[in-house]
Amino acid sequence: MRVVVVGDTALDIVARPDGEVRHGHDTRASIALTAGGAGANTAAWLAHLGAEVTLVSRVGTDAAAGQVRADLTALGVRCAFTEDPDASTGCVVVLVDGDGQRSMLPDRGANARLRPSDLSPDVLSGAAHLHLSGYVLLDESSREAGLHALAAARAAGLTTSVDPQAAALIEDAATFLEWVRGVDLLLPNADEMAVLGADVLKSVRAVAATAGSGGASWLDASGTVRVPAVAADCVDSTGAGDAFDAGVLTAWLGGAGPRAALAAGVAAGAAAVSRVGAQPVARLSRR
Repeated sequence: MRVVVVGDTALDIVARPDGEVRHGHDTRASIALTAGGAGANTAAWLAHLGAEVTLVSRVGTDAAAGQVRADLTALGVRCAFTEDPDASTGCVVVLVDGDGQRSMLPDRGANARLRPSDLSPDVLSGAAHLHLSGYVLLDESSREAGLHALAAARAAGLTTSVDPQAAALIEDAATFLEWVRGVDLLLPNADEMAVLGADVLKSVRAVAATAGSGGASWLDASGTVRVPAVAADCVDSTGAGDAFDAGVLTAWLGGAGPRAALAAGVAAGAAAVSRVGAQPVARLSRR
């Protein structure tokens, strides 16, 4: 199963303060530098779960680009990166509190300059599915590239999926739903689902929505299927939704029905929150 992911790649600076952050003072913290970015996270988890994955993204020519490329390659992701000499690799400062909940300070950097030409037609050859990170659509500077990716995938006979990524950045639900019209599977969280509203199935064929500790649900023309959450010790919630996407997609593209696909997504999300960082540590053997 070959999957193409189009989306952001970044260097994550994950900071876990030892206590309350005191404004204007020092606060000791544990800090990790890891590969991140919503597109890269989903690609990493897809590879971890056994898919053959190509990540289409845009990075700078800096040291961060080298690190994220090396980290993703080690996880089994093929990096189809465009190097931008005029922009830095994306960077996200992630502040994780004592409950494992994260707050993010993102700089998309080169990701904001993604172009339609960054998706080579050769990348789609032989692929079965294209997954698009919604950040590409939500930023006007990269939107054309996202719309092109979806159109090119459909023209090549691939199925498609989109994660909306950020409820706060969806300025108009009707417009966003028009951008994703015809997508086979939408993968929102509960906040994004609330913003998009009840008419979402008029634009997409199916929805797999995660509600974190509230489990997950699948909606299509046949009705709604729900599964409960999996108990997990939440160390860092960064990338949990991206891992959920990968779990659902791996199962669904492998022929699983809605309930089994949701269960796979919930399991991947639980695995993601149990460790620091948004990506898996090691790759599972292919099945």
